Amino acid sequence: MNIANKISTFRILSVPFFVASLIYYSSERHYFRFIALGIFILGVVSDAVDGYIARKAKQQSRAGLILDPLGDKLLLMSAFVCLSGISRMSLSFPFWVTLIVISRDTIILLGTLVIYLVKQNLDIYPTRWGKLTTTFQMTAVISVLLQFRFSLLFWWPAVIFTVVSGFDYTRRGFKILYGADNHRNNS
Repeated sequence: MNIANKISTFRILSVPFFVASLIYYSSERHYFRFIALGIFILGVVSDAVDGYIARKAKQQSRAGLILDPLGDKLLLMSAFVCLSGISRMSLSFPFWVTLIVISRDTIILLGTLVIYLVKQNLDIYPTRWGKLTTTFQMTAVISVLLQFRFSLLFWWPAVIFTVVSGFDYTRRGFKILYGADNHRNNS
């Protein structure tokens, strides 16, 4: 296992600690919010570092193509769920924000599965829209963890990019599937 994949694995393994910090948070134990914030920021930094290492050291691997986005999705989805309706914090995500984020990721996951079943091959590469979405979602989570009064200024762009990237990934997925069907019909 190369260094980039170890960093991605670390991010995946940090998710339960992040979730536990948010579950144990209360107004009497406010320090758990800062523990969660630290773990989340460490996850954000590790996402940038593992990508940089994989590109510069040419350590890109098939495992890394799965581990890196899996680490991002687990960290972000758990953050949106824990910081929405079940949150004990005074400021949290509205349910509809969490629903949009989780719906997009579920559609992408199911689409990826369908493409793999049809093509028996899977090349996963993030798009520019996907990278922007991840950046804005991470920023929105940090703003809520900081209890920034104007967090909606961060979650609105996150929602917009989530929807745009969701449509972009869906369009690309249909192109791949229809391309496979057109190839079979022409053979």
